[in-house]
Amino acid sequence: MSDSPTTTPYDIVIIGTGHAGAQAAIALRQEGFDGTIAMIGEEAYPPYERPPLSKEYLAGEKAFERILIRPERFWEERAVTLRLAERIVAVDAEARCLTTQAGALVEYGTLIWAAGGHARRLSCDGHDLSGVHSVRNRADVDRLIAELPDVREVVVVGGGYIGLEAAAVLTKFGKAVTIVEAQDRVLARVAGEALSRFYEAEHRAHGVTIRLNESVACLEGERAISGVRLADGSVLPAQMAIVGIGIIPSVEPLIAAGAEGDNGVTVDAQGRTSLPHVFAIGDCAAHANAFADGAVIRLESVQNAHDQATVAARTIMGKEVANHAVPWFWSNQYDLKLQTVGLSAGHDRAILRGDPAGRSFSVVYLRGDRVIALDCVNAMRDFVQGKALVADGAVVPDEALADPERPLKTLWPLG
Repeated sequence: MSDSPTTTPYDIVIIGTGHAGAQAAIALRQEGFDGTIAMIGEEAYPPYERPPLSKEYLAGEKAFERILIRPERFWEERAVTLRLAERIVAVDAEARCLTTQAGALVEYGTLIWAAGGHARRLSCDGHDLSGVHSVRNRADVDRLIAELPDVREVVVVGGGYIGLEAAAVLTKFGKAVTIVEAQDRVLARVAGEALSRFYEAEHRAHGVTIRLNESVACLEGERAISGVRLADGSVLPAQMAIVGIGIIPSVEPLIAAGAEGDNGVTVDAQGRTSLPHVFAIGDCAAHANAFADGAVIRLESVQNAHDQATVAARTIMGKEVANHAVPWFWSNQYDLKLQTVGLSAGHDRAILRGDPAGRSFSVVYLRGDRVIALDCVNAMRDFVQGKALVADGAVVPDEALADPERPLKTLWPLG
């Protein structure tokens, strides 16, 4: 009897069962690919939407079945093999073979790496105490929900979207929430000051304490967290901490196999890595983005995952395509729906469009004379119409952009 590991071959293997991986499988079948497809994911669940985890799923407003990307039977009907609760630890690009953590071998004709990333953890003492959570997958949120009945005070580390969304939900549950942010404002990496100050005021109005310019020294407690000690020596009492300080791209096996990359794996406009027959898409893929002035960046969004997956699938099917989609994002907090189009990083100035006091307004970002992004709060029309301005790098007079009575679609093209 042979002790050699079992080897299973597939025409296409997709690593990751998030939005990018799911869309890649869907697009391949839509494009007419009739070979074998396997999707391999670390989680035990079929592909599901991630954004609701810090919103409707945490709040109990949506059951898990309602955030599935497709019903389970869909994958069987499309002949997509789901290999769940499996982790890939090694890639042999020359042999076109993968090794799972359990030692099984998986051969591929083409590999699509859509593994996303893992939540970045605090590195200080106490980071592994019970009651310290991230919000990255269903298991994270299920553990968090199970502990909530015994929690009075929560410290959220990080004032990005995940932290703010979780804070908004937890205040509805009657918890005393404190946000600790190392920079001088929330959303500092993704939005201008006007939007940051608006959201700080909104959270404070709902009873959230916000500590800016503060860093965490350590987490205190025996087995479970009892408090968060800040760098200034003060201690915030807490029976729970939620850490939202970004992700680490899950690309180690690809980099070890020789793929180019640093913060993620580097891909071209079709999603190809430097390894033959290997694509990478979604949160883990770093690409030159025209809307970031050509900088090589990773985009962590459903839109980017979907678009990169579709381009990769069409490329595999022999079509001449490239990814040039306008980035967009969204965030729900309280009764506020924030919709963002474009990338505001590196903007020269920001124009306020409307009155934040009315809880419906937009911020238009410009680099030089060109519109590069919009943040739209309860302003769906601006979001929809603003996409064309960002796509074209529109040059519009400031006074026109600042007038909320003038629909954006009437401002461009000029004439």
